[in-house]
Amino acid sequence: MELKRYAHIVWKRAWIPAVLVAVVAAVSVLLASTPPATYSSTMRFTVGVRPQESDEQFSYDSYYAWLASEYLVDDMTALVSSQAFANDVNSHLQEMASPVQIPPSSIGGVTIGGKQHRILRLTVTWGDPDELAHITRAIVATMEQDSTGYMAQLGTPGALINVIDAPSPPVPNPPSLTQRLDLPVRLLLALAAGIALVFLLDYLDDSVRGRSELEAMGIAVLAEVPKK
Repeated sequence: MELKRYAHIVWKRAWIPAVLVAVVAAVSVLLASTPPATYSSTMRFTVGVRPQESDEQFSYDSYYAWLASEYLVDDMTALVSSQAFANDVNSHLQEMASPVQIPPSSIGGVTIGGKQHRILRLTVTWGDPDELAHITRAIVATMEQDSTGYMAQLGTPGALINVIDAPSPPVPNPPSLTQRLDLPVRLLLALAAGIALVFLLDYLDDSVRGRSELEAMGIAVLAEVPKK
């Protein structure tokens, strides 16, 4: 019975949530702006450490080199988001006579590093596909030519970095989950606000709407005039 009563309360003022949902939908459509298109390119590198040469018949140098490579990939994943890496990439862009420059402190939003054992995966996102191609070439040049300096800072001067997957052609990124859910979430919030407003108005309404309310107040109902 309580569910029926709640449904009756909502149905009696159903126009309130309907109007709120319609207004929110109209305003969202009118004020909606298409976000700028972005493009992504992915490349992969192998990161390893050269085992030390030994005259012994057996040593654990290969095992330790393999283990060091695992830790080195972790360091490189964080290093590609540093400003020092961005400065080197900008230097190579200038050498390529490219007009593109990565703004200061934004390299973390441009490159995303991932790892899988001793393989470093870099995904680069940019707003222009031609400029993105320049950036990926500069990143490859930085990894191949400037990696020795990074490895020396990390205490592994004998590390090797090789490109195993060249940068992929720029592909457009689909809308983010936030962009796809923006309008549905707004409509659900408008619907919830409308229903809450309906129950608030019903609570503030002190008029008698049925015999059950009179009986709840201790008043005996002798007769009732039907609606039809």
